[in-house]
Amino acid sequence: MTSSPTVPAARPAVSGRERRIAMVLLALYLVVAALIAFWPEPVDRGAVGLLHRIETMFPWATYGRIEFSANIVYFVPFGWLLTVVLDRARLLVLPIGIAVTLTIELIQGELLAERTASIMDVVANTIGTALGMLAAVIVSMVRRR
Repeated sequence: MTSSPTVPAARPAVSGRERRIAMVLLALYLVVAALIAFWPEPVDRGAVGLLHRIETMFPWATYGRIEFSANIVYFVPFGWLLTVVLDRARLLVLPIGIAVTLTIELIQGELLAERTASIMDVVANTIGTALGMLAAVIVSMVRRR
């Protein structure tokens, strides 16, 4: 009687310790992100002078481009950490990212008088989430080699 070869179970991409660290960092990130997202007035209000000087020195660096880029960077850690936390369920990262950014924009548009909802923020935040997710997946693949 021959025994059939056993296929080893797929190993998680991250260890339990890495996942726990990512959970703590994700919780801290979410607190900071909520403070930024739900601050009653625009968080860049004090940077108007600096942003104007940057735009004067680099005409292509308009306020809109800087804000869009900042929103991408703002969500990269979210995508990375959520990918590590969810590991095998990482396909949920992008839908969760979209739901989170839509919720933020809805609250800003409906409940915060000095804040405005923006579809461009949704796009930028989604791109940031996707980039963070992609980076985490690439790092995971490289580590498995």
